[in-house]
Amino acid sequence: MAKRSSLFIRIVEGKNLPAKDITGSSDPYCIVKIDNEAIIRTATVWKTLFPFWGEEYEVHLPPTFHCVSFYVLDEDALSRDDVIGKVCITQSLLAEHPKGYNGWLNLTEIDPDEEVQGEIHLQIEIVDSGAVRKLRCTVFDARDLARKDRNGASDPFVRVRYNGKTQETLVIKKSCYPRWNETFEFDLDESAVEKLCVIEVWDWDLVSRNDFLGKVVFNVQGLQAVQQEEGWFMLRPDKSKPRRDEGNLGSLHLQLQLRDETVLPSIHYQPLVQLLCQEVKAGAQDGKVHLITLIDDTTTAECRQEVAVNLVKLFMGQGLAKEFLDLLFKLELDKTDEPNTLFRSNSLASKSMESFLKVAGMQYLHKVLGPTINRVFEEKRCVELDPSKVESKDIGCSSLHRIQSESDVIQQSAQHLRSYLGDLLGTISKSAKACPAIIRATFQLLFKRVGEQFPEEKDQNVKFIAITSFLCLRFFSPAIMSPKLFHLQEKHADARTSRTLLLLAKAVQNVGNMDAGVSRTKEPWMAPLQPTIQQGVAQMKRFLLQLIDIEEKEELDPQKSPSLQTQVVKEGPLFIYKARSKGPLLSSSFKKLYFFLTSEALTCAKTPSCKKSSFITPASIRAAEKVEEKSFGNSHVMQIIYANEAGQTDTAYLQCKCVNELNQWLSALRKVCVNNAGMLCSYHPGVFRGDKWSCCHQKDKGGLGCDKTRHGVTLREWNDPLDPDLEAQLIFRHLLGVREAMREKYLELSTLEKNENLHLTQNEDPENADGPSRLFQVLQDLEEIHSKELSRLSDLANQDRNHLVELQT
Repeated sequence: MAKRSSLFIRIVEGKNLPAKDITGSSDPYCIVKIDNEAIIRTATVWKTLFPFWGEEYEVHLPPTFHCVSFYVLDEDALSRDDVIGKVCITQSLLAEHPKGYNGWLNLTEIDPDEEVQGEIHLQIEIVDSGAVRKLRCTVFDARDLARKDRNGASDPFVRVRYNGKTQETLVIKKSCYPRWNETFEFDLDESAVEKLCVIEVWDWDLVSRNDFLGKVVFNVQGLQAVQQEEGWFMLRPDKSKPRRDEGNLGSLHLQLQLRDETVLPSIHYQPLVQLLCQEVKAGAQDGKVHLITLIDDTTTAECRQEVAVNLVKLFMGQGLAKEFLDLLFKLELDKTDEPNTLFRSNSLASKSMESFLKVAGMQYLHKVLGPTINRVFEEKRCVELDPSKVESKDIGCSSLHRIQSESDVIQQSAQHLRSYLGDLLGTISKSAKACPAIIRATFQLLFKRVGEQFPEEKDQNVKFIAITSFLCLRFFSPAIMSPKLFHLQEKHADARTSRTLLLLAKAVQNVGNMDAGVSRTKEPWMAPLQPTIQQGVAQMKRFLLQLIDIEEKEELDPQKSPSLQTQVVKEGPLFIYKARSKGPLLSSSFKKLYFFLTSEALTCAKTPSCKKSSFITPASIRAAEKVEEKSFGNSHVMQIIYANEAGQTDTAYLQCKCVNELNQWLSALRKVCVNNAGMLCSYHPGVFRGDKWSCCHQKDKGGLGCDKTRHGVTLREWNDPLDPDLEAQLIFRHLLGVREAMREKYLELSTLEKNENLHLTQNEDPENADGPSRLFQVLQDLEEIHSKELSRLSDLANQDRNHLVELQT
């Protein structure tokens, strides 16, 4: 059994931000930190005080995290980025909104005394020393302290205060991972008014005042009951100062939802998974209420996307994704009489197919759309077909001898769009074999089902449109319009590029609609593209026929397809650092290579098309963590600690181009080795240079690390390795929430005879009941198991919490 937490984050927009540039505007972006570790950087929105980001993330993290912070900064090309303000949200505040928080939050100024981070390792105890009882405090070490100096470190020391007396440790120079191992004693005064022991960490400065790094406060009276306490304690900020600028720094619109899942061992989910699989294998049967129909009818629009993703992943894990989608196709077709409305609603069938394409086809999407999207971003052409949107600034001098008219702008725009569309359709037409076989097989079933439902000559296009309604309208077009959200680009498109992408997406939609007359009626200004669209329709039909021309033997092995074993989890260019004999690691000692990560190996090559050489096997990885910036003088460096062929511990240092790429690589590496034995609990965030570690100054190269590893922090991606137990738990949680609605719907859809058998008695055999009735019993059993486990965990947590409350104020 494991407890897992996930945080959904949507950074919507900002408003009323202060101007940081001389132009009276700003170039804002957001940095998101979990417990002071940066995990997300949004794109920069240029020249605005009212930025819109609309970026969504889901972060998997350990249940012990404390807070999530949003920093808004102004990007500067020539100087250091200006910090505008921040929003900090604690775990307890998120827990108060189980259905999620959605609203505006004011940015506050950055107070150095509140920007604390890290933990300190202490032992505090009450000892008898002859006739006098003493309070003894041993300061061992600290980790991940805030960096206050320009060299990327601090010079920390500890100050211990009790009953008006103060003692201090030595100063450890240039380290955020100091080790003191010093002990202090104070006479215990039972009559003292102040019954607190305060341990403060400071950064020593020669010229200016010392910087506050955080503190821990102990209640000595509570300590007398336990006599001794040892452990790592989170450093706390000083008391908050009154905010004079509340609301003056603008505000952020955020959507957040924290979910804690208690995932049971696999055996407990088997009845639920087996029941769902049996229902899918049995298919739709006349006269019976199908369990999938019941789930579809009782799932609200707000959570249908999430339920669809969970169901798709669960059935992929069971090798039944194609069968599940085929069942949804049939159920949808059974209630559709008008072909023009087929799969146009946000039904479970539509959402499941959309999710399936993202889970199984994101690499295919990148391969097909990547070249054209890159070209549009590089060329940044002015493209506009709608006369009402052609601005006066677009009309002007195209050369030294000719004035460009409105018609010239439209004519050139049509030419550019025809070129983009032609390139894109050409790439698509050649991509049938590159499309994953499981997707091709699913489209083959869809084509067949729709053809059987609408066999008339006048409906011959319907089976093609059924496929393109997913492939073009719900997969290609959204990615073209928002390439940043599909990781096709690192930055949002500017206004000009955005308009080009929108028009290109519209053209792809028209091709996907087989150029239905309604599109020409709604937007007659798209007429200049009609010849290319008509040609594209014919091209698309030929491509679809190739796409579905797949034999049974070509399909993926059902035991391999769910986990997508052979697919690349992550790929891209990275810089690999090379050690120069016995000397230090230098910034120039690196080489650019192209890396590929699968569940079987991390490989590299000089270019994407060159022969790959094996580098590290995921099974040998012991940790994947960040490296301190000061270690190499470069940002965004990660380390992979692994066991080499000789069984010895080795480390590879790889540099990424930005914080998002760094976190995506760390996330991918952590996921492929999530089940590895021997994962490290600690690591060194620095490098071993000369005769000591740069982070903590230890001289034992093979000794324990000075910081804790962060295996539990990952970003959710569509191509994540499947987690069957988690998916089963998420489906169970949803079904439990709609259980009563399902009962009511079941009564409504069932005949009188079936209604009488709805509630199982002890004498009835559950195996003879229908799917919905068996589901209610399975949910009841799982609910009872969960209640027992949650009660046990709650008792343990309360014991620990009460113990700490007695010690800390």
